[in-house]
Amino acid sequence: MARDRHTSGLLSLDELAALVDAGEVDTVVVGFADMQGRLVGKRVSSRLFMEEVEPHGAECCNYLLAVDVEMNTVAGYAMSGWERGYGDMVMRPDLSTLRLTPWLPGGALVMADLEWFDGSPVAAAPRSILQRQVDRLAERSLVPYAGTELEFMVFDDTFRDAFARRYSGLRPGSDYNIDYAMLGSTRMEPLLRDIRRGMEGAGMYCEGSKGECNLGQQEIAFRYDHGLVTCDNHTIYKNGAKEIADLHGKSLTFMAKYDEREGNSCHVHLSVRGEDGSAVMADESRPHGMSQLFEHWVAGQLACMRELTLFLAPNINSYKRFVEGSFAPTAVAWGMDNRTCALRVVGHGLGMRLENRVPGGDVNPYLAVAAIIAAGLHGIENELPLEPALEGNAYTSDVDRLPTTLREAADLFEGSAVARAAFGDEVVEHYLNNARVEQRAYDAAVTDWERVRCFERM
Repeated sequence: MARDRHTSGLLSLDELAALVDAGEVDTVVVGFADMQGRLVGKRVSSRLFMEEVEPHGAECCNYLLAVDVEMNTVAGYAMSGWERGYGDMVMRPDLSTLRLTPWLPGGALVMADLEWFDGSPVAAAPRSILQRQVDRLAERSLVPYAGTELEFMVFDDTFRDAFARRYSGLRPGSDYNIDYAMLGSTRMEPLLRDIRRGMEGAGMYCEGSKGECNLGQQEIAFRYDHGLVTCDNHTIYKNGAKEIADLHGKSLTFMAKYDEREGNSCHVHLSVRGEDGSAVMADESRPHGMSQLFEHWVAGQLACMRELTLFLAPNINSYKRFVEGSFAPTAVAWGMDNRTCALRVVGHGLGMRLENRVPGGDVNPYLAVAAIIAAGLHGIENELPLEPALEGNAYTSDVDRLPTTLREAADLFEGSAVARAAFGDEVVEHYLNNARVEQRAYDAAVTDWERVRCFERM
């Protein structure tokens, strides 16, 4: 089948074989997203990939889904630990994701599903969690489409220099607010262009880039796609953007809140269509052009948002972003094209969709999209009525508020019947342990803020 312009970087197995034979591809990255949404895996020779990995998969240690952010092994995971010997799991390549990585000479990449040796899926793997929710939609002849609007901040310091300076005193890529500004963003254009072109060459449809409010802040947008494809692309892009920045002698961060200015958001746009491509969320005869199914879907989001926030805001730092008047949400509310609400309804016809504004740039996209689908299905299955759209400023409204700490979000997630029904107890307990590990590490840390407050004056 002929590929159009934006999928030209995707490869069939035969096309990869031809590139390998011609000496143009010598290395294949076999990867997957870990709990934190980071691309992990291994590089294998192209010859080994063709002969062994493609037909049989490749092994990796199951501790990759049972470590903290710094890759330390930690207790509390049922699937992995010292008492279980830290055995292997299988990375099974999904050949529909096979692609070139133009910023890595001689490189290709494929995303993998994680399996145990009996062929059963690793339930706690983010891609498995999302696939389960996609399958639940398919039972209703529905298909999810998603887009993730991922923001980041660029710095003129290298990653290694930034690390050596403990990420303090870095020079941002701009000196002032460059939201939609051309001149300030042009200084970063050599890097931004390479990221855009690199992702195009990796089979993605890059729509463009724009400056954002914080210093050195940018957003590169990609065309929406099937929910699973979008999350794969998100993971590859996030990793690839850092690799390209490193080649430019610069660094960038997707952390939700780098400083006291605007944070990095990752608004998730999601709609569902019928298997025949029909616009099941739209009905021009109804208020706001929303179908009854869509109203139930949004009502489910409102009903479940607080208890599923852990999958939307997974880190300590995520909650620093929820500041009134910052364009990051605080109120559990929905509105028509209202950016003060956590949920913003936009579009019409096939383009009618829900924008969830809760996630930051640190989000694991698979978990966020899975949570949005689970909440939507809860609303549909229970035919939940939709409250009127909030008009005006949600920051000053009297509606419920998002959790303000990881600890609160974890407690809500633990008691969520919706989470346990949608994801299973194994997944819920796995990600609760991850949250509790992070919370304990944070509680034990002595911060720069404390030193500045207390060193002399206490």
